[in-house]
Amino acid sequence: MVWAISTPPISISCTSKLKHKTFENPYQIHSKSLLSSSSFPKRPLLNHRRRSLSPLTPKASVGSAEYVVEPSTDVKFQKDLSIPGCSNELVLFGTGYREKVFAIIGVKVYSAGFYANHSLTESLSAWKGKSATQIQEDSSLCNAIFQAPCEKSLKIVLVRNVDGKTFWDALDDAISPRIKEPTAVDESSLSIFRQTFQGRPLNKGTSIFLTWVDPSKLVVSISSDGAPSTVDATIESLNVSFSLFAVFFGDGPVSPTLKGSVANGLAVALN
Repeated sequence: MVWAISTPPISISCTSKLKHKTFENPYQIHSKSLLSSSSFPKRPLLNHRRRSLSPLTPKASVGSAEYVVEPSTDVKFQKDLSIPGCSNELVLFGTGYREKVFAIIGVKVYSAGFYANHSLTESLSAWKGKSATQIQEDSSLCNAIFQAPCEKSLKIVLVRNVDGKTFWDALDDAISPRIKEPTAVDESSLSIFRQTFQGRPLNKGTSIFLTWVDPSKLVVSISSDGAPSTVDATIESLNVSFSLFAVFFGDGPVSPTLKGSVANGLAVALN
């Protein structure tokens, strides 16, 4: 398959500086509060975000308390995310990227982050205490995560311009061979999936959410400017849903970096 990709000009964004009205150095807030009870303000001077349940611990060069940066594409992924179709906020377990090779040159097409309800680890006790390598190499893990009774979602962020037909054709090429004997329900679900992307331009920065509400129900949400607010399509086929999940987390995944990162995240969460 030939991917139609164009490279847009690079844009640079600036971050605003945090201003402190009372203290020139924000760390003085803590040192003064240790001296006497009278130094406590009536209201907190800094709005501290609640601690994330994501197992990914940010390093100075790859994230912050709120997000993790996928290092090969510089795409930021929030550590906690509300996603259409999900009843609760999901947490980030790992990130990676998808690369296509053109004339022996690897071109990154999208970055991806895997989210799930924090209760996911309760269904994976068999892997408690195992290393990331042991977790990643266990072929039964894909089905165990898929069957876990909690919501899961894959956030895909395009880092190149790709037309919708090309994106779907590449996804279909990976899904269809995994369905040996498609039923009428499977064929209908694949048709709905295809129509969701046909004729839709997917520009750099577009976010695509593939969300497994339960094993037999997948919802698709697409947004060109941040988190989506609605569901664009609902796929109700166990075969299609599992085959799509296996494309990323089964044998021969399309993004080995994503599967490896999720294995690392699970190893941390299970220890």
